[in-house]
Formats: sequence, C-alpha cells, structure tokens
Amino acid sequence: MTTSSESGTAVITGASTGIGAATARELARQGCHVIAGVRRERDADALRADGIEPVILDITQPDHIAELAARVDQQAGPLRALVNNAAIQINAPVETLPLSEWRRQFEVNLFGHVAVTQALLPALLRHSGRVINISSVGGRVALPTYGPYAGTKFALEAVSDSLRRELAPLGVPVVVVEPGAVRTQMPDRVIAATNQQADAMSPQQRDRYGRLLEAVNTHAAAHMPNGKSADAAARVIAKAVTARKPRTRYTVGRDAALITRLSRVVPDRMLDRILAANLRPHYPKPTA
Repeated sequence: MTTSSESGTAVITGASTGIGAATARELARQGCHVIAGVRRERDADALRADGIEPVILDITQPDHIAELAARVDQQAGPLRALVNNAAIQINAPVETLPLSEWRRQFEVNLFGHVAVTQALLPALLRHSGRVINISSVGGRVALPTYGPYAGTKFALEAVSDSLRRELAPLGVPVVVVEPGAVRTQMPDRVIAATNQQADAMSPQQRDRYGRLLEAVNTHAAAHMPNGKSADAAARVIAKAVTARKPRTRYTVGRDAALITRLSRVVPDRMLDRILAANLRPHYPKPTA
C-alpha cells in the first residue's frame, strides 16, 4: 500500500472518544497534523498530543463550523482529508420515537456532516483532499428499532454516492467507511438512551415493543465483546485517508462485511428471516 508523500492536515469530527479519538491518534502517528473536533474541554485535554490539535466543535452550530473553516484556512499545510465521524444513536420503534428525536439524529448524523463538508470543500478542492464519511453497517441494513439511526446512515450513504460523482472530475475522492460492532463507549450510551425512551412509551406501546427492545439491547451487548477495537477501526479509516487510490467503501469487521454482502444478494423476505432468527435467542423468556 502506497501513501501520500505529504501527510498534511486532517480534520476529524466527533473525536472526543472511541473511533474518532483513535483515528486522531493513528493519523498523528502517521505524520498528519490532526484538527480534532471535540465537545468539551476535558475531552480536548485528554486528546491533546503531538500532532493533535483539539478544537471545540458542535457540528450543529454554524458558528463552530465557521471557526473551524477559518482555522483550516490559517493552516500552512494542505488539507488532505475531512473525516466526518460525529454521530449519536437512539434505538426505538418508528411509532414511539418523538419527531424531535428523529430531527436531532438527522441534525448530527447527516445535516451536520453536510454543513462541515460545504464549509471545508474549498480547501479540499485546492489541495486535492478527500472526504471520508463514517457510515455504519446500519447504512446498508436496518434492524428493528434501528430505523432512526439507520435512516440517517442510509441518507449519508446516498449523499456520499452523489458527492463522489460530483467531485470525481475535480480530483476529490469521497469514501464511505462502514463499521460493524466496535468496542467503544457508544453501545452503553445507546442502551441507556434506548431504555430512557422505553420508559416514556405508553402501556400499549410497551405491550407491543417492550420485549423487542429488550432483545435488541441484549443482542447488542452480547455481540460487543467480539467487536473490533477502536484502534482497528482507526487503521481502516487511516487507510482510506492515505491510500493513493482509495476504494469507494471500506467495511470494519467480519460482521459488517457479511451483512453488506447479504444485503446485495439475498431477497428482502429471506433477509428478514435471517435477522429475526439472529435476534430470537435474545428475547426475554415469557413470565408465567
């Protein structure tokens, strides 16, 4: 694998913890100057190191994005990559999640990435940089209760495809990375947020979906210990950043590779049965 001769600067959003923080460290190790977007000063203090410049960044705030773009324009070196990694997730049945929560997920997981990409594209175009969008296996297959999160990731995949075709003649590659299970703090946060939403459901909704939500949470918890490490995911993202001729998509983990392949060749009804069978052992046993 050949890499760029000049590492330049990379911008990463959502770098407070997990995959984003690991990617910042990996790219800095490879010689990039990393501008790492974090939400809090304590996250900045934990991440700050040689080659890593933390900045406070909420990608739903236009003033934060404007400050980021100004900082990039002040940077002496070329902007080699924008890694759109920030994301939030709440699992809930379509019927039960308030529209305000749907909008919040789309603001962070889609519109925020579009806003940052728009702001930094002039610098990327000047230096033939690239856009790396961190999607998910949930951007290819939507499990039950993953509708809100998967909806944002399906949309990000579509925007990435369109953007790739727009920018290819201009010399700016657009790459999608699709992680499966990765061992970070995010799954615990997702389970806690899912339980909080479940507590707000009506008794009738709990009758319809309570056992399903328990099964989804148990399924996620059971699979997480076998997931890839954040460092392993970071190495895949770094490959997407540094490869001279990157692929259009990279998966992280065997689960992601398998599910994305199945989604291309298996009919919908058969895939429904496969996913239902995989979830079935995690349902709580009926009480007498």
